Amino acid sequence: MEKAYRIGLIEYLRGFTTESRWQKIEEVVEQRTRHITVVVEDIYQPHNASAVLRSCDGFGIQDVHIIENRNPFEASDQVTIGADRWLTLHRYNEPKTNNTKHCFDKLKSEGYQVIATTPHEEESNLNDFPIDDKIALVFGSELEGISEQAKAMADGFLKIPMSGFSESFNISVSAAICLHNVSRRLRSSNNNWRLTTDEIELLKIEWLKKSIKAGELLEAEYVSKQIST
Repeated sequence: MEKAYRIGLIEYLRGFTTESRWQKIEEVVEQRTRHITVVVEDIYQPHNASAVLRSCDGFGIQDVHIIENRNPFEASDQVTIGADRWLTLHRYNEPKTNNTKHCFDKLKSEGYQVIATTPHEEESNLNDFPIDDKIALVFGSELEGISEQAKAMADGFLKIPMSGFSESFNISVSAAICLHNVSRRLRSSNNNWRLTTDEIELLKIEWLKKSIKAGELLEAEYVSKQIST
């Protein structure tokens, strides 16, 4: 999608939404990041799945990678309240495939350090964890945590400091704590954590189409007008 086309389409679609919605899109997209991404492996409770998505949206994390080796990932609209509509979801659920390996290989090829959250390995404390490099934070299933494959392929491990008898938090709580910590530190750092201009323009188009009725049809109409001129 060429830049001139993107800019023209954005201006065209803006005419079909409210000014308040457009201002919200501009405000939110400037706070989105792909410096941090989230991976969830075999989460099976809809409440937890939904809460993780809502936290990702709330803390400005654009991409969520969903591994479904054993359990389907099913979010509840009552919990997400539409937050998942604004995220980019990558699903890994091919049958007879090691979807964890597929996901981790892809993330590493894109320059991410894959960091698994677990209380059972030698780990870095969340408050001291470096955020200079691109990070993929991995959260495992409710009962078993991350898989052996995830442990073997992880570049490092992360632990949330705790003061009680419990050794770990609920998965959705863990995700929220980690994302609050790293996103806050990232935004006050000198890291180049923002999206590129191209990424911002593509998200604006996607979000505008989701904000108006018949967004796909309006894009097709725009294309038709460009061809006829």
